Amino acid sequence: MILIADSGSTKCDWRQIDGEEITSASTMGLNPFFHDEHVIEETLLNEPELSRSAKLVSQVHFYGAGCSSENQNRIVENGLTRVFINADIHVDHDVMGAAIATCQGEPGIACILGTGSNACFYDGKNIHQETPSLGYILGDEGSGSWYGKQLLRDYLYMEKMPSALKNELDELGLDKDVILSRIYKEPNANVYIASFSKVLSNHRETEYVSKMVGAGMNAFLERHVCSFGNHQLVAANFVGSIAYYFQDVLAEEAAKLNIKLGKVIKQPIDGLAQFHRP
Repeated sequence: MILIADSGSTKCDWRQIDGEEITSASTMGLNPFFHDEHVIEETLLNEPELSRSAKLVSQVHFYGAGCSSENQNRIVENGLTRVFINADIHVDHDVMGAAIATCQGEPGIACILGTGSNACFYDGKNIHQETPSLGYILGDEGSGSWYGKQLLRDYLYMEKMPSALKNELDELGLDKDVILSRIYKEPNANVYIASFSKVLSNHRETEYVSKMVGAGMNAFLERHVCSFGNHQLVAANFVGSIAYYFQDVLAEEAAKLNIKLGKVIKQPIDGLAQFHRP
């Protein structure tokens, strides 16, 4: 049995391949910057579909946010090994997963726009990065956490925003002290912040949201995609909920920079399962 995982910071999608049968599972996102091996182990054991067949798994291919160095990858590998005791474990960066799922072996740029953001150039075998991912505090341009921070900041500063949007945030019962406690004192602050970006879809026709989303897309494209010298020669492919739900804005901003937009998919997991299927 082969197990494939694609993990962002919010959610991790799993596919189990057993001959011709493919089954699905889902857990919270497992990011080594926020979760140690014990949390990873506990999360997996609490998912019935995964724990039930744990001893039957012979290979695990895990592509995850934060899996960008040997030390970080080892945290995930140790957590997986505690559960899948008979498996060969392979841990790689989520941008590699995005590249495999979208580029299909051909050279191209692969990008992630979800809770966080990142980009790489894929030469058909290996990935190359020019601009580092700095996470939700310093970077993650154009991501859910990037938009969520701006939305919360405007709301708490009582900046002008569409009344319908403000009313929707009011209905969530937001309180400054609660927000700051969730961000500065509790775990998974990036996921909490990014959760507010979902309300933007309900108000996408307003000038406020249109400008915010366009600015985020432009910031990501200029900072990350344009860092590759061949960015106008190969397609830029995207995975992630932000790219998927705002792909019209993404296409507009890409055209302004003469960037050829390739595939835009919400989740790379099915492409990864197809790639690893015997």
